[in-house]
Amino acid sequence: MTSDTTVPAATARLTLVDLGADDRRWDAALPVLQSLRPHLTADLLRQVLADDVPGPRFLAAFDGDTCLGVAGWRVLANTSAVRKLHVDDLVTAPEARSRGVGAALLAELERRARDVGCSALDLDSGVQRFDAHRFYLRERLSIVGHHFAKAL
Repeated sequence: MTSDTTVPAATARLTLVDLGADDRRWDAALPVLQSLRPHLTADLLRQVLADDVPGPRFLAAFDGDTCLGVAGWRVLANTSAVRKLHVDDLVTAPEARSRGVGAALLAELERRARDVGCSALDLDSGVQRFDAHRFYLRERLSIVGHHFAKAL
């Protein structure tokens, strides 16, 4: 299922599109996503998209054929929020930062979360990503916990 939504941003006419596993626009979107996830190859992305566990969906912001940002997200059910939209990835192409792309992606994800009855939208951010933290706080997200992980 693909939906295209055009939204104004500070310096671009953005079209927000859902990217399916076989979408040709991954050729433009993958390099943007790799600026956040450098380990992610095209083969690893195909593996993630083909996995049988409920995997992420992707929303991308395009100006024409140029991908300006990508968001990976999923709706989760759990005991703390009952239903929430979790953002796995939110990245804007370096040359498009501070132009409203991230805010447009986040606003669309918030709209979708409300539409499907989520009580929260959340994301994790690496502790070293200070610019991202300023952006999230400006967008009215709160720091509500610590995320712990163990590599296996």
